[in-house]
Amino acid sequence: MIETFQRSLPNGITLSCRATGTPGRPLMVFLHGFPEAAFIWDELLEYFAEPAHGGWRCIAPNLRGFEKSSAPTEVAAYKAHLLIQDIQQLVATESTDGTMAALVAHDWGGAFAWGYANAFPQQVGRLVIINSPHPGTFTRELRHNPAQQQASAYMNFLARPDAEALLSADDFKRMWPFFTLMKAGPDGFGWLTEDVKQQYREVWNAGLTGACNLYRVTPMKPPLPGQTIDGIPVLPRERLTIDVPTFVFWALDDAALLPGLLEGLEDYVLKLEVRKVPGATHWIVHEQPQLVAREIEAFLQRN
Repeated sequence: MIETFQRSLPNGITLSCRATGTPGRPLMVFLHGFPEAAFIWDELLEYFAEPAHGGWRCIAPNLRGFEKSSAPTEVAAYKAHLLIQDIQQLVATESTDGTMAALVAHDWGGAFAWGYANAFPQQVGRLVIINSPHPGTFTRELRHNPAQQQASAYMNFLARPDAEALLSADDFKRMWPFFTLMKAGPDGFGWLTEDVKQQYREVWNAGLTGACNLYRVTPMKPPLPGQTIDGIPVLPRERLTIDVPTFVFWALDDAALLPGLLEGLEDYVLKLEVRKVPGATHWIVHEQPQLVAREIEAFLQRN
C-alpha cells in the first residue's frame, strides 16, 4: 500500500512523497529523473517493503519542481547542492540517525545521488545508480565525444526560455517522444498504458518550469553552435570520488546516455559493480521493474 504525504523541510521547501513500509525500519530512498516523478518507483517501493525482500522503509520524494513539491521559479533555486539539501533534510525526518541504508536513483536523481554520496558518504550505506552518468565521465564525454554531444543535444532544447510552453502544447505532443523515440524494450511500449500516460499528464499539468530549470541551471550541456567546450566545468577530483559501495545498473539501448559513460568509472568509484543490460532503454524502471528490483536486492545482500 503506497502512502502519500507532504513533508515540509527546514529550508522552506515542501516535498510530496510516496512511501511504503514501517517507519523506523532501515531506510531506502528512491530519486526519479526527467520527465518522470516519484510514482515510477511504486512497484519497487512495494517490493522492498515486503518482509520477504527486507521489510525496508521506502520513500520516493518528488524532487523540487515536480508534481506537488515546491517549485521555485528562480533558475538558481535548482542548483545541485540545494536539491541534495532537500534530500538530506527529508532523510533526517525519516531516519533517527540521519542515514540511509540505500539510495537508489535514476537520470537526474542520479546526478544528485552521486553528489550526495560524494559529500556525505557516511550517510549513505549503499548507492544504486540506474542510467545516470557520473559527473567525471559525463564531463569527459561532453567535452570530447561528438556522439555523446549529439545524444545530449536535447538538453539545450529543454533549457530554452520557451521550453515548457512548447512541451505543454497539444496534450504534451513533444513529451511523449522522449519515451517512444527510444528503441522499444523487450515488451515494446506496452508499459506506456493509458493509465501511465494519465499519471504523467497529472505530473506535467502541475508545471514543467522546475523540471526545465534543471537544464537551465546546469553548465554540463553540449556546447551550442559557436560555443566551445570551455563552458563545461572540470571538477576537482575530490568532488568526484565515491567511497560508498556502488552498483551501476545500465541499460545499453539508452539513446541519450551512451555506454562510453561507463568507461573509466572505476577511477572515481572505489567500490564498484556494474551490470549492463542489453535490449533495455533509459526507461528500464518502467520496462523491467522486477529485473531492476531483483538486481538491487542481490546487491544489497552481498557483503
